[in-house]
Amino acid sequence: MALCDQSLPNVRAISPYLPGKPITQLAREMGLPVERIVKLASNENPLGMSPKAKAAVEKAIATLERYPDDFELKNALAGHTGLGMEHIVLGNGSNDVLDLIARVFLATGRSAVFSQHAFAVYPLATLSAGAEPIAVPARDYGHDLEAMRGAIRPDTRLIWIANPNNPTGTFLPYPQLKAFLQAVPNDVVVVLDEAYNEYIPPAERVDTKNWLAEFPNLVITRTFSKIYGLAGLRIGYALASAEIADLMNRVRQPFNCNNLALAAATAALDDHEFMARSYALNRAGMEQIIAGLKRFGFSHIPSHGNFLTFKVGDAATLNQKLLKQGVIVRPIGGYGMPEWLRVTIGTEADNLRFLEALDKAV
Repeated sequence: MALCDQSLPNVRAISPYLPGKPITQLAREMGLPVERIVKLASNENPLGMSPKAKAAVEKAIATLERYPDDFELKNALAGHTGLGMEHIVLGNGSNDVLDLIARVFLATGRSAVFSQHAFAVYPLATLSAGAEPIAVPARDYGHDLEAMRGAIRPDTRLIWIANPNNPTGTFLPYPQLKAFLQAVPNDVVVVLDEAYNEYIPPAERVDTKNWLAEFPNLVITRTFSKIYGLAGLRIGYALASAEIADLMNRVRQPFNCNNLALAAATAALDDHEFMARSYALNRAGMEQIIAGLKRFGFSHIPSHGNFLTFKVGDAATLNQKLLKQGVIVRPIGGYGMPEWLRVTIGTEADNLRFLEALDKAV
């Protein structure tokens, strides 16, 4: 028997996560100059990182010979959320805390429920822990909470929910979400992934961390990779009951967040002006791209994130035509949506470049 055949079957069953194509990779493949490439594939902030975060990183460079101390960020998050530090778990991006949750609650003989067309990391983390993934058919490309509740089995220990959802941008109204939490057995953990929470219009947004006292089986995950613009530093966090947070911290790798990421995230939390600019740019860019897609006759899924998913038919061919013009968007055939592409909202110039390339491609 071959050596790799001795590996765990659940590991061999995992389909590796495929990130958005890097700019440098496309430059090599197409022979294009890097400066002519526009990447709108990974839902990154087109404004870059917060100026306050950048200044904090430059200052923190002098500390790189020391192991990280995460106290300042946890203290800042405690002030930001109104929760004690015992409720906070830091991660190397929110993907890391998703994996920590899976490692705490999932194993062979257990199962986890998630929606069709939801974030690819959910089945990946589930399989990595040895558990069985249960994918529930989507409703209008979003979560069907009634069907997800019906999919819960005696061996189910985890439910994954993204709100807003990636890659479709769909949004669950908070009353529906809270009713779902009230109906879920209290021995099943519900993970509420809020990576795009800051892009929800303030009038529609509810601060779900206030639900933690009522639902001790709730875990909320958030990230600094999106509106905060720190994707390359990899920093995220979870909010949970003190008991769950303690278990997650037991399996968390020591020093899983580096000095630069900790400093940048602490500063970014306080840069309200940058957050407001990022939010406003996204709203304007969303309108710009929606108007452009309508001119081409492409339908789209209404989005509460910083991206739009739109239907084009032969998405693979259209994507290649865009790549040849130096425009990177995200094909989502791996999510069971082979006729759709996802585009990140960029700057006004980025969006115009995308629409011009789309015009030539079609």
